Amino acid sequence: MLRKNPSGHLPQVSPKAYIDPTAIICGRVVVEDFVYVGPYAVIRADELNAAGDMEPIVIGSHSNIQDGVVIHSKSGAAVNIGRYSSIAHRAIVHGPCRIEDRVFIGFNSVLFNCHIRSGCVVRYNAVVDGVTLPENLYIPSTERVGADSDLSLYRQVDRSALQFSEEVAATNVELVRGYQALRNEF
Repeated sequence: MLRKNPSGHLPQVSPKAYIDPTAIICGRVVVEDFVYVGPYAVIRADELNAAGDMEPIVIGSHSNIQDGVVIHSKSGAAVNIGRYSSIAHRAIVHGPCRIEDRVFIGFNSVLFNCHIRSGCVVRYNAVVDGVTLPENLYIPSTERVGADSDLSLYRQVDRSALQFSEEVAATNVELVRGYQALRNEF
């Protein structure tokens, strides 16, 4: 469901994207080409900053927002998700937040006030709060990473994690094509 926010902003969704009918996309949201938004996801840009405005939530092309994901932002801060990135089931991305290209965010993970650089993998049930992750960093499941964390303790993404991330992204682009074909049958 696409909804206007109280400020009058309507989502801008590419006709080449697929939004599940149970998902809610509200307000100043931009969804680019070949993005998949799964069942019961909520992407909501409706809070204003002190100046009475807000930055958009932008989902880059070929990315996927899986079932039950929540993306929101405090006080109109920006949320940017790059291209070919995956936000897995029931993750929470709360702005301000920037996720660059080819990033994988695992099931039930929570991101807030952070910058995740290209190629990172954040596994399930992890928390990333108030920190910038360098490119290609691997955060294991159940870790809490914050401003006080020693990032040198974490390894670089290995080939198997990279392959998994790429397969998830490719699968979801195929889902966009498949659901669009079904939509055209009716």
